[in-house]
Amino acid sequence: MRHRQLIAVTAALAAGALTLTACGSRDDKAGSTGDGGGTTVVIGVDAPLTGDLSALGLGIKNSADLAAKQANEKKYVKGVTFKIQALDDQAQASSGQQNATKLTADKTVLGVVGPLNSSVSESMQKVFDDAKLAQISPANTSPSLTQGPKWAEGQKVRTYKSYFRTATTDAIQGPFAAQYLFNKAGKKKVFIIDDKKTYGAGLAGTFKGEFTKLGGQVVGEGHIDPESKDFSAIVTQVKSSGADVVYYGGEYPAAGPLSKQIKASGTNIPLVGGDGMKDKKYVELAGAEAQGDLCTSVGAPVETLPSAKDFIANYKKAGYKDDYSAYGGYSYDSAWAVIEAVKKVVDDNNGKLPSDARAKVLEAVQGVNFDGVTGKVSFDEFGDATNKQLTVYKVDGDDFKTVESGTLGS
Repeated sequence: MRHRQLIAVTAALAAGALTLTACGSRDDKAGSTGDGGGTTVVIGVDAPLTGDLSALGLGIKNSADLAAKQANEKKYVKGVTFKIQALDDQAQASSGQQNATKLTADKTVLGVVGPLNSSVSESMQKVFDDAKLAQISPANTSPSLTQGPKWAEGQKVRTYKSYFRTATTDAIQGPFAAQYLFNKAGKKKVFIIDDKKTYGAGLAGTFKGEFTKLGGQVVGEGHIDPESKDFSAIVTQVKSSGADVVYYGGEYPAAGPLSKQIKASGTNIPLVGGDGMKDKKYVELAGAEAQGDLCTSVGAPVETLPSAKDFIANYKKAGYKDDYSAYGGYSYDSAWAVIEAVKKVVDDNNGKLPSDARAKVLEAVQGVNFDGVTGKVSFDEFGDATNKQLTVYKVDGDDFKTVESGTLGS
């Protein structure tokens, strides 16, 4: 969906508080007060909108856009019109950092949804934190983003107070998958592979810790270059390892071909991964032999949640050509958390946006608590989602089907 270029906010807003009255015309330029005296608040979105991971990125963008449109239709914040500015990071950290700089330079931007990739977020966090601009990711799962680099050693420190997420972390997702595979699927010997990126390596590490703790055996480990698509060397290792399952830390563009090549070698064992695998395109890439492959993903299936019924209907009604995909509900909730925070700031300031609107919105995000598409939305002292639910999915036919939902066992 094409978005108009957003221009700078009026001098009145840049200089200080601006009284918010009735919204201006929908045709008013972004950031202008318009005939009705309203003002525009921009919610930035950063995601891979092109490239291999665009199926997930476009779902993030569209879902955040839907939240903004619905807030406007409801006149949820009197005098405020919300708009989305979506930037493409192509799943690259350098692009993400450039986008973060661009978004912070636009004073109308009071919150950011994204990115998809934890490695991209690492390059953005300080930029947003320095600008006191709230960032809420619907998809990042690396624990270090909220709890610091030594979280696994028990030294949890929140490095950036501007960072939040609506998705749960790999500190939970990896062990959750390990418990399912060992206790319920009966898998005792695993070959672990990752793509050496922040998300993939971290997820594989937390899986390994829990799997071995349960008594499972790691019969081999290795890494792949996800850009290669020729995984014959590690496939040979898998074949001779005696593994009854492969666990992969990474995303679907490489996971699909990896599964296909493992099966083609004559090794008929399932490939299992995390939320980065959960997209219909994985099944397309993995081929017919991928039946029975598994993945975990954050939360419960949106389609099964009564709280998501309106979201699904409204998304379809809006006519987006791309699916909301794995993180649609979490993206909507991320954008709505920004909207709720803006509403609190305006309500607390007699219908005005204060001159330090970003700092005030950031403070308000920490305290949001509402019933969202994915359930209760709130953040703990680290900025992590308080919703810890996860779901196991299995390839059945041409897509992933739900196996079971739950939380990590003690």
